[in-house]
Amino acid sequence: MSAQPDGPYGPLIPMPELTPDALRAAVAKIAPSRVPALTQHLFEATTNAQQVQSLAPLRSFIHSWAVFVAIERHPQRAARLRELERFVSTGEGDPMNAVTEIREIWEAAEAEAGLR
Repeated sequence: MSAQPDGPYGPLIPMPELTPDALRAAVAKIAPSRVPALTQHLFEATTNAQQVQSLAPLRSFIHSWAVFVAIERHPQRAARLRELERFVSTGEGDPMNAVTEIREIWEAAEAEAGLR
């Protein structure tokens, strides 16, 4: 990943356990406005898991929100990701380097969350 310093204080919170309750608590601390989206996603994942009789929807939920927390607990990394996403969405310039850096940020977050 490109250098994404945490600043003098490091991450806002420790990486939580990969459980719905721990992820919800982490999101409530670092991005409280996203708690309703997490709650809705968990409801949908639980419903889908019951319907298809598979844990895959719940695994997807955990993966998605663990990566979100891993990124957002580092404010500078989160800000850089948003900047890169804005650049790609404008369609101005060659997005190749930005897309590569976005992928690097996601891969680092997956590793940090223990998903890789």
